[in-house]
Amino acid sequence: MSKRNLFYAQSGGVTPVINASAAGVIQTAKRYPDQIGKVLAGQNGILGALQENLIDTSKERSRAIEGLISTPGGAFGSCRYKLRSLSENRAEYERLIAVFEAHNIGYFLYNGGGDSADTCLKVSQISASMGFPIQAIHIPKTIDNDLPLTDNCPGFGSVAKYVAISTREAAMDVASMCATSTKVFILEVMGRHAGWIAGASALAASERGDAPHIILFPEIAFDRDQFLKRVAECVERYGYCVIVASEGASTADGKLLSDQGERDAFGHAQLGGLAPLLAEMIRDTLGYKYHWAVADYLQRAARHIASQTDVDQAFALGKAAVQVAVAGANAVMPAIKRTSNHPYRWSIEPVPLSRVANREKKMPRRFITRDGFGITPQARAYFEPLIAGEAYPQYQRGLPRYTRLKQVLVPKRCPSWRRP
Repeated sequence: MSKRNLFYAQSGGVTPVINASAAGVIQTAKRYPDQIGKVLAGQNGILGALQENLIDTSKERSRAIEGLISTPGGAFGSCRYKLRSLSENRAEYERLIAVFEAHNIGYFLYNGGGDSADTCLKVSQISASMGFPIQAIHIPKTIDNDLPLTDNCPGFGSVAKYVAISTREAAMDVASMCATSTKVFILEVMGRHAGWIAGASALAASERGDAPHIILFPEIAFDRDQFLKRVAECVERYGYCVIVASEGASTADGKLLSDQGERDAFGHAQLGGLAPLLAEMIRDTLGYKYHWAVADYLQRAARHIASQTDVDQAFALGKAAVQVAVAGANAVMPAIKRTSNHPYRWSIEPVPLSRVANREKKMPRRFITRDGFGITPQARAYFEPLIAGEAYPQYQRGLPRYTRLKQVLVPKRCPSWRRP
């Protein structure tokens, strides 16, 4: 096999550990000098390829690449950009292939969620038809934990840990004040169609009656009367009520409670504002004093309290992506396979992208209690290993010390490109 360069890019919403996957890719690629030339990273995801803004990772210090393992955000920049079909925009694909050919890129490693898997699959299929075959490998990443064929997704374990800790700490605050002040606290977390993050908040409870008392899942239709009844019961029984609500909670007719009417590049609804909506509902009906918070970017940026399991898996999947590419694989995703709960063991095996792209894995009904407001022991057994271990970054002057890359671009060889 002739030596070819490798293109790596980050896509979609970032996670606390996506850069660990990047480190896994870059460090592993150096072990294959006969097959892989340089690792060129796309500046701002797939746009880096289209605009020919390719970062030469060999210009970064080894210490900086190692530091990516403990750095949040997307070190190379991410994007939300959907490649349309070949029939809709052939020019876009011709541009990609032109850039890849100009820079001798034979490996395309795309680090993202479900939409990124679709992009990766399209590149693998269309590049061959255009006469310049590209080996396209998808590296899983999503805090939503909704990719199929993998036990879990890098990024989720750390977010689950952050949400569970935040729920426990906030509950202790509310419990200490509820006799004369706040009765209800609502934490809104991410999760468009799947309630994995909201479900993980239940790990905060160690004894019966502990918070969270109510979890709202996208998989369970929201019933206003049943919800308010449960809130009142919790306040009566415990003195307060802690609620964790997934942003994707919806009514029986499928209407999202927090749909703001806007859409992103992939056509997804812009969500947010569920917590204050629920708070007003409780105030107007039950009259309780409340507080609410929206975890939003905080949950997916919280590298300071990342799960060691999550970090290890993110790095391992970046490493595996390079290994399967060098072995000749194409249009696959290295996936995590759980082999044991006690003790927790896992392995990695490639799965076909055709079975990953444009599909979602929701919380199974057996993971949610019969009343729809909590999780079952099966769910707890699934969640607990994923938040295990603390992977603290190094601190300097009381704050985490994170890596910033130089991002030196390689010289351009193609005509300029303007985004349509």
